[in-house]
Amino acid sequence: MKAKTFWVLIAVALLAAGVQKSMGGTIPAGTILVVRTMAAVSSVDARGKGVPFQLARPVAAGQKTIPAGTHLSGEVATSRRLVHSGDELTVDLTSIHLAGHNIPITTTGAQFLSNDIKTRNNTSISRSNYTVATGKLMQFKLARPIAF
Repeated sequence: MKAKTFWVLIAVALLAAGVQKSMGGTIPAGTILVVRTMAAVSSVDARGKGVPFQLARPVAAGQKTIPAGTHLSGEVATSRRLVHSGDELTVDLTSIHLAGHNIPITTTGAQFLSNDIKTRNNTSISRSNYTVATGKLMQFKLARPIAF
């Protein structure tokens, strides 16, 4: 009896794995991901510091759609952390969180996080040390497809 129960459980597990795999999709290379920062990022944050994002717009993946609000992870690629550094603040996406898994992603490169501070007369203010507030919209282009 125990052997029969064991084989039934194995069959159910394999069936469930097959169904889950068939529910996946692929986001092709070249797809533009429009994301929003979920935390403030500073021009003096250390390289490699994690930056949380979420999709600002849904993404079609074959017959599936990845909904807006899906979480992604990224990191600071360059910053002015060192006193004499002339680097700009750039961030890049590193993974997307789908179905309880972190799936690594590769974009075409880090994107500049601009300093959008302006005066009342709409004049830009340039500062070497600045913080980009939560909610900043950014676009990244996928260099490789994402299979999920």
